[in-house]
Amino acid sequence: MRTLRIGLAQINTVVGDLDGNAAKILEYAGKAAEAGCDVVAFPELAVTGYPPEDLLLRPAFIRDNLAALQRIVDGSPAAGAGRALTLVVGFVDDDDGLYNAAAVIQDRRLAGVYRKQLLPNYGVFDEQRYFQHGAETPVFEIAGVAAGVNVCEDIWEAGGPTSAQAAAGAQVILNINGSPYHAGKRRDREELLSARATENGLAVCYVNMVGGQDELVFDGGSMVFNQRGELIARAAQFEEELLLCDLELPGESAAPASARTSLTARLAEPLGPEAEVYAALVMGTRDYMRKVGFQSALVGLSGGIDSSLVATIAVDALGAENVHGVSMPSRYSSEGSMNDARQLAENLGIELLVTPIEPAHAAFLEMLEPSFAGTEPGVAEENVQARIRGNILMALSNKFGWLVLTTGNKSEYATGYCTLYGDMAGGFAVIKDVPKTLVYRLAEYRNATADSELIPRAAIEKPPSAELREDQLDSDSLPPYDQLDAMLEAYVEQERSLEQIVALGHDEETVRRVMQLVDRSEYKRRQAPPGVKITPRAFGRDRRLPIANGYRSG
Repeated sequence: MRTLRIGLAQINTVVGDLDGNAAKILEYAGKAAEAGCDVVAFPELAVTGYPPEDLLLRPAFIRDNLAALQRIVDGSPAAGAGRALTLVVGFVDDDDGLYNAAAVIQDRRLAGVYRKQLLPNYGVFDEQRYFQHGAETPVFEIAGVAAGVNVCEDIWEAGGPTSAQAAAGAQVILNINGSPYHAGKRRDREELLSARATENGLAVCYVNMVGGQDELVFDGGSMVFNQRGELIARAAQFEEELLLCDLELPGESAAPASARTSLTARLAEPLGPEAEVYAALVMGTRDYMRKVGFQSALVGLSGGIDSSLVATIAVDALGAENVHGVSMPSRYSSEGSMNDARQLAENLGIELLVTPIEPAHAAFLEMLEPSFAGTEPGVAEENVQARIRGNILMALSNKFGWLVLTTGNKSEYATGYCTLYGDMAGGFAVIKDVPKTLVYRLAEYRNATADSELIPRAAIEKPPSAELREDQLDSDSLPPYDQLDAMLEAYVEQERSLEQIVALGHDEETVRRVMQLVDRSEYKRRQAPPGVKITPRAFGRDRRLPIANGYRSG
């Protein structure tokens, strides 16, 4: 048997920061060399950051990406301890068209290039807008081992590039990825990679990036499977890491036994369902703030469950000293809600500003009285309060440079139970892809990890209310959230018809009304801030429907 020491560098890159990304690649290459690796693989498009989107349409960006790759080639670690370190680095290749490619670097030279063949064009992926399909499946020699290199989607298809490389003699596949997170995706990846290893009788090494990029979050979780499809190494989720693994392959030893000691591969414990989502929200918030240049965040605290969860995520992402809360009570705010907001701020250790909106509310109603004369008070009057609060939040943001984190959840965004230029006003929508029922589970999870009522029990247990009129409850306008979220999952994420959703046990008129609310609220969602994607089908990135749309499936 021969031993091939693999390094999988799951790093957090920044889109467009070519110098910073190159420096990080060389930093981790140095760590791999020190660890005695034969090869270290970096994520898909690690040089440019992923996804670079329309930066790819700029010729100067492509040239600068190639120059950064050359700096990596020139600065890669020299051979040591009798072995040369091979680097596999994702970049954009330019050859009468652009390719999503992997550079194979050996002895400070570009030994070869693999060009991605299968270009996803669904969900959040738009690769056929930018890239051409690769056509060749080269196999490279790495420390005496035949290795196939391919990119992300190339390994998802049975009988695809992986099988072609296996047929050409590859004993191991190095698959580099920019695979975005959604809840439950880790299990799908593990099943697929195990199947590719078993089908082809080779080892599979999967490296994924970590970090937040606009709405997307990448969870890492890099893995190695042996020829029998057994998981033998796994990196942590949502953390930068150099995963090391010794692969035992048929053949003569690839290095003298004295050159390095054997190592036991890390097999990180996967996160549970709520822990996984919570970690994604924290990383997505932290990286969005950091990468766009904000240091501090502002959250409007109503005393409800949504704003309480957002503030808690913000503190975990940024530190209490960088999070500010503002309570904006109105004539309809209950004493309990104001107390819950104060208690949350105290528990989190954040500054709380209190700015009552009654003077502005009264002035707006007086100003609007001539125009509203002869009409019954309704939603328009209620939403005046939300828009006053939006103005206060944005004024504080403008004054102090704090990014406003909005507090609406997916159930509200789906049905339009939110106010344009009111509670939708802000820079980042932390939980816009989190259904209301999951909001409750995440709050309970965070309290359990704190071993205390970090989020006040009253905020979790009281009936949800916008408190824009006397005795208002969300249930006045929406079905109970456990029913609503089930309908929304079926309609939004699974594209089920009215008849199919009713067949799941839901009332037909209620389903019809929910579907109409979703369809009619597209114009609102189009104006919402970006937010962390944690479900398989998020609004905006995944689900793209026309605003002017005459089709109604219900």
